[in-house]
Amino acid sequence: MGRVVETPRPAWRRNSIETQRNPMNHSLTGLWAMALAGTTALAACSDDDDMVVPPQMQTFEVSIENVAVAYDFASSGVFDTPAGQGSPGPLFPGGVYEFSFHAGPGAYLSFATMMVQSNDFFFAPDGDGIALWNPDGSQVTGDVTDQILLWDAGTEADGEPGLGPDQAPRQTGADTGAPDPNATVRLAADAFANLPAIAEMVRVTLMSTGPTSWTARIENVSTATTLATSDGAMHPVPLAPGVFVVHSDPNPLFTVGSADRGEGLEGVAEDGTTGDLRAALGSRTGATGVLAPGVYAVHRTPSILFEGGAPDRGLGLEAIAEDGAPGALAGALAGDPEVSASDLFNTPAGAAAPGPATPGGRYTFTVTAEEGDRLSFATMYVQSNDLFFAPAETGIDLFPGGVPLSGDVTGMVLLWDAGTEVNERPGVGLFQAPRQPGPDTGADENGSVRQVNDGYDYGDVEGLIRVTVTPIG
Repeated sequence: MGRVVETPRPAWRRNSIETQRNPMNHSLTGLWAMALAGTTALAACSDDDDMVVPPQMQTFEVSIENVAVAYDFASSGVFDTPAGQGSPGPLFPGGVYEFSFHAGPGAYLSFATMMVQSNDFFFAPDGDGIALWNPDGSQVTGDVTDQILLWDAGTEADGEPGLGPDQAPRQTGADTGAPDPNATVRLAADAFANLPAIAEMVRVTLMSTGPTSWTARIENVSTATTLATSDGAMHPVPLAPGVFVVHSDPNPLFTVGSADRGEGLEGVAEDGTTGDLRAALGSRTGATGVLAPGVYAVHRTPSILFEGGAPDRGLGLEAIAEDGAPGALAGALAGDPEVSASDLFNTPAGAAAPGPATPGGRYTFTVTAEEGDRLSFATMYVQSNDLFFAPAETGIDLFPGGVPLSGDVTGMVLLWDAGTEVNERPGVGLFQAPRQPGPDTGADENGSVRQVNDGYDYGDVEGLIRVTVTPIG
């Protein structure tokens, strides 16, 4: 019996084994395997010839799924501590609540704060909220009090403002008033003819603190004599801790003419308690992760797509990481002699045309590889300037221990910074793909490719993307 040798990696496998680009070549693969099998059989019949063992080959389906949460709001929170105070509390005349937030173009601000001398009245903009961007693209700043209204939550029967026994300053406990016979959110009615004008109770201003950031200031401008009651007394108009939310769609807190949603607005409007509504908004607040079209490559040598700690090579990774445009890098990989299979992936499963993969969407592709091959890919994290998901530069071993890889390999995927564009806060940056005026328009970073570590919170990779590899056939 002759010695056993492994056939060298055949030249015909050069770039993508053509199986991804020409499905007919699956049959060529089969014919080649049959030819090799025949050669092996002939070799086994002769003790004077070498036995030829064909390499193990396998076709894999690769799924890159967006498992991110689809968030409704860009930012939310509470304001509960008057400026200069050390602990939360109501806002008396001359006091100020301040809160800061970030927002991208097209965003609006809404908030709610209780008129304490009432059963369930609260100050808030209308359902659209306060526009944060002018038509010319500049930030809205200054006094926006004229957009603030006084609302009735419709959760508790109204007494005379400043005198009712079930109002916060006089009630025996939280949530103790009788139900409102009109259980809908509506503008507060001046049923007792003593409601002051909005501008006599509150002033709201917006201040820019950065290209996509603001500080809002809610000031109590009432005095000791602002609110007159039928018993001849005069009162100030305290405000209570409240909540805010940055949104794109209208009616984040309530819908006029509909009942309170039971998410916590009642607590804000009746008792100045923010916990429930804060939690309800917080669970829906964040930057929605989106994946963009990308490229893959089958290879053996490391650093096919990039080299950690070194600048981008200028072959197209920048276009993927900044703009989700994979064409240039796909072309470069097609001419790389170290790559046996490569192509782009750009159409989510079930979609009719190329586009991003939003939460719940996924890209799939197939590769045929032989033992010793590794898989690399790159896909943009869209809510960023130049971040992308990819394995370590060595790629993913498709035959660990000589066995075809199968299962969830997300633990091998990392979030990388291409080092080509200066990073902005995720989800609001003006030069991130969803908001930028055009491709390749952000400030150049002239840095190196590395795992992202810029101080921003992007969440765990496993909460954004899931990659699975499945042997098929």
